[in-house]
Amino acid sequence: MADFEEIYAQYSPQIFRVCMGYINDREQAKDLVQETFISVWKNLPTFRNESKISTWIFRIATNNCLRALERSKRVMTTELPFHLPDQPHEETQEEKLVFLYNCIAELEETDRIIISLVLEDLPQAEIAAIVGLSAVNTRVKIHRVKEKLAIKFKAHGQFE
Repeated sequence: MADFEEIYAQYSPQIFRVCMGYINDREQAKDLVQETFISVWKNLPTFRNESKISTWIFRIATNNCLRALERSKRVMTTELPFHLPDQPHEETQEEKLVFLYNCIAELEETDRIIISLVLEDLPQAEIAAIVGLSAVNTRVKIHRVKEKLAIKFKAHGQFE
């Protein structure tokens, strides 16, 4: 089994992005990554290898995100501007990423975690195991979430 430092180095960037997709707050996402890896560190000796270690870590992160959302009792939404500038503005990668996270933040909780895991290139079977859905249901949800995001992107002129 890999040691904790290797696990942290390999998975912490992905876990941060998943938490950002869920919470859409950089500082809170950093805190959730820290909470996740504290749990991993404490429980690593008892990990039974019944699933991939990545599935286990993503599940811990997902549970931490859900608990954080329950504690905050708020729905993260960001409204798009009603008036876009007349002059075309070439968005930077950072602006596109912020827009993506804002769109993800407007999704329902399950959809947020699913698309965050898709963005991390996890196999659908592993996503299904993490979120506790069947493989078929996960595939359908992924398709629907992508459609919702495409509509938001088209409305913002991202696919013109």
